[in-house]
Amino acid sequence: MTSAVGVNILGVASSSERLASRGSRYLREDREAVLACQGGEREAFDRLVERYQREVYRLCYRYVNDHHDANDLAQDVFLKAYRAISKFRGDSSFSTWIYRIAVNTCLNFRAARRVQSEELPEHLPDGSPGATARMEEEERSRKVRQAVSRLPEKQRATLILKIYHDLTHEEVAGILGASVGTVKANLFHALGNLRKMLGAKAGSDGHADPSQ
Repeated sequence: MTSAVGVNILGVASSSERLASRGSRYLREDREAVLACQGGEREAFDRLVERYQREVYRLCYRYVNDHHDANDLAQDVFLKAYRAISKFRGDSSFSTWIYRIAVNTCLNFRAARRVQSEELPEHLPDGSPGATARMEEEERSRKVRQAVSRLPEKQRATLILKIYHDLTHEEVAGILGASVGTVKANLFHALGNLRKMLGAKAGSDGHADPSQ
């Protein structure tokens, strides 16, 4: 119930295809690539980058709301992973490991620099119904990004991983080093805080609550 409500608030469709892809074949291929990389085959790491670069970038973007910074952070994540690949022992999946590096990299970035929310384009849109609808959607998305950026760090990390990346509670717990119960509690509080913030914005500007 909570997750379904969260998806409704954030306007994010559930991705069953991505969940289905987290099967034994991907885990096996990741392990093989890691072992090859540890054996000196640099091309093997390129395969891992190709597989995870989109998801790592998306995670970084949800933290910083800036495409340039997200791209730099994603590159930094993979550089850190490559330098530390020899220490990877397979206690968790590679995806859990790379997500953990990404979360820590984003947290360090936020601690060193205040996040600047992405602004809407300055050019005036045309008056067609389609353009108006797109601008309304962009405005709604901007407000959601701003609200997410104001959540406490643990709540933000939990929400980004669980809702935007469609991970299981167990996967999020492994990435954040927390219990499943803590992940569920953080998600519950994150969604509650989002409702309050988005509801307050709706009351101040006349727009409908996105959760409705």
